[in-house]
Amino acid sequence: MKIVLIGYRCTGKTSVGKRLAERLGIPFYDTDELVQKDAGKTIRELVDQEGWDAFRARERAIIKQLPLSADALIAAGGGAIMDAANRKALKEKGLCVWLMADVKTICERMCDDKASAAQRPPLSNDGLEQETAKILEARRPFYQEMADYTIDTSGKGINVIVDEILSAPGLRLSDQERSRTT
Repeated sequence: MKIVLIGYRCTGKTSVGKRLAERLGIPFYDTDELVQKDAGKTIRELVDQEGWDAFRARERAIIKQLPLSADALIAAGGGAIMDAANRKALKEKGLCVWLMADVKTICERMCDDKASAAQRPPLSNDGLEQETAKILEARRPFYQEMADYTIDTSGKGINVIVDEILSAPGLRLSDQERSRTT
């Protein structure tokens, strides 16, 4: 089983992805974590020092290197879908599940995440809510285009979201994977 989680910052891609991969007994790859490891610095440091184009180039290279044939769960960076090559590569890598949340929930999660400000660079000069609403609106068509399945994570715990993904239409689990999810 290959699953790709897409969505904006703080919609649950990493936390849900880790739990889901654990339940399925498959490897988990977080493209943001892989870019940071490759660069030896946080995304914020990378963007501040080298710019968004350098970050996106590293992200594109990481996504291209991810396994195509092996079972895996991939959490894509929130903006990865803005790049046509990334969209194509991610669609080839598995079932795309769009984790979404409302602006208020996303902003609350970002404010509650102590690592968020240190790791995530601002995407505009707007305030957090205005920036989130504006960027979400710009990215929505790309998330919709990519999504095989959509889950609103607002007000839901990790296990509830994982269970929703596991019951998604089109998710074809092997008998071995199905036995690990129960």
